[in-house]
Amino acid sequence: MLDAFINYLEHEKRASRHTVLAYRMDLEQFGEFCKLSFDREDISAADHSEIRAWIIDRVDQGLSPTSVNRKMATLRSFYKFLMRSGEITKDPTYKMRVLKTPKRLPEFIQETAIEKILNEMVYASDFDGQRDRMVMEFLYLTGVRLSELLGLKWKDINLISDEVKVLGKRKKERIIPLTSGLKKNIILYKKVFEETFLNVNESDYFIITNKKEQAYPMKIYRIVRHYLDLYAQTTKRSPHLLRHTFATHLLNKGADLNAVKDLLGHGSLAATQVYTHNSMEKLKAVFEQAHPKA
Repeated sequence: MLDAFINYLEHEKRASRHTVLAYRMDLEQFGEFCKLSFDREDISAADHSEIRAWIIDRVDQGLSPTSVNRKMATLRSFYKFLMRSGEITKDPTYKMRVLKTPKRLPEFIQETAIEKILNEMVYASDFDGQRDRMVMEFLYLTGVRLSELLGLKWKDINLISDEVKVLGKRKKERIIPLTSGLKKNIILYKKVFEETFLNVNESDYFIITNKKEQAYPMKIYRIVRHYLDLYAQTTKRSPHLLRHTFATHLLNKGADLNAVKDLLGHGSLAATQVYTHNSMEKLKAVFEQAHPKA
């Protein structure tokens, strides 16, 4: 049933490649545990006690509560699928409870540091330099995920209506507006792109290597880390940090929470509300500094 479940994730749930791979690895690990510990060949018949033993084993192995909860979510999805398929009549994950996780606010970059990265940093005039600038600007000014940036093609960018069409999680499309400054630099980047590779096809990827191949995740990580190392005083230096910064800065400036949710491509407000904590911390600081009775 594992292959049927994976097929369901890929074609019905339209889960991302990374999600499908993670679910498969979780279930294969659980299968190995059941075979070694309980001599069980088919995890479809596993019961609550066997699942609980695996969870305890994961905790004993030193996995964080967040990682363990993700593996529990995999099992829940798998057994719910078996229930709907009529393979089992009782869900063994029914009584499972998530582990408590410490609340961590998403890190973000201060506005002064972003200003230096975007406006004071001198990028090389060749293709590599202009591509790097586009990576930094696009991640911060649109809030797209790394996977969304990598999948972007020139046909997705509309310089007439000043919009970009993004294909997000579960293959959901959303439209993000382009600022006038970003549009101007996209035009400059396109000119360098044409000069370097002789032309720009609508089917070409927007961010590429200097061999005109689709950029890969580690390439983007290296670009982001290089420029953040120069200005940003943060422990994390990843493309996702710029997405956190995008959301936090919008909310700090008074943006509507629902609008930020739509821009980020979140399925519910719960995922977006985490950024309001940073805004509240800033509000408290202003209150304590300014209020005579604080």
